[in-house]
Amino acid sequence: MNRSSKTAAAVLTAAGLLAGGWLPAGAVSAAGGPGPSAGDRVLWGAVTIPPGRDGIVEAAGLSGPALGSGSTLTLTAPDGARVTGAPLSTAGYRGAVAADGRSAAYTATSAEQPWRTGAYPFVLAVPADAEPGTRLNGCVLRLADARGVARATGGCEVTVGLPSPVLSRPESGVPLGARPATAGTAHPGARITVSDQDGNEVCTDTAGPDGLWSCAPARDLPDGPNRLQAKATLNGVSATSEQIHISVGSPAPESAPALTVPPR
Repeated sequence: MNRSSKTAAAVLTAAGLLAGGWLPAGAVSAAGGPGPSAGDRVLWGAVTIPPGRDGIVEAAGLSGPALGSGSTLTLTAPDGARVTGAPLSTAGYRGAVAADGRSAAYTATSAEQPWRTGAYPFVLAVPADAEPGTRLNGCVLRLADARGVARATGGCEVTVGLPSPVLSRPESGVPLGARPATAGTAHPGARITVSDQDGNEVCTDTAGPDGLWSCAPARDLPDGPNRLQAKATLNGVSATSEQIHISVGSPAPESAPALTVPPR
């Protein structure tokens, strides 16, 4: 089956960036409420991660007074999630994850002005039983000097996303009728919308408790090549499948080979 090339998203559906700036410790409430408005100078990040997957929330563009060697940037995981990695490989910083997965931190190991440039990624793991569309509260970001005194605090918004649906029928490369049946799998309860290459709705269904769904077009699809794609939506979050290339209508008949008359 020919499908458009998409990398399977084992990591995020979106990476969050922290707004550059500083705020005195304690001046920002814990994450879980709405994000900061434009212009607020806080540590902030946002990421959407499907159940049972890992995602990256990334700190970038920090500014302010240089804190020097020994200063730390710490992320405390939101409720139900764990920090599984601090993968920054830039020289001058050392990353470490707590044994219980509740937090991770980067420590500046150089006297050069740290936290001024670059990005600081933290990998979060969302539990497999998390409900799509929910927000995981309690994610906290803290920047401290070498003495452990907090110089800036903030939070990150972690939303549970949807796994990408699978569009398994119809098969590509096979001539199809004008109303080919479509089917696949998705997160149970997700609303499925199948669209063609022009974004026109082809058919809809809701994934059952077993994740199975199927539907058929209510109108004829135009003859010729086309592409189908399924979109799953549940509790305000969505995800799309890979595209399937199809061809509607019978293939053009092959011309009969010319008769060869042997010479006399």
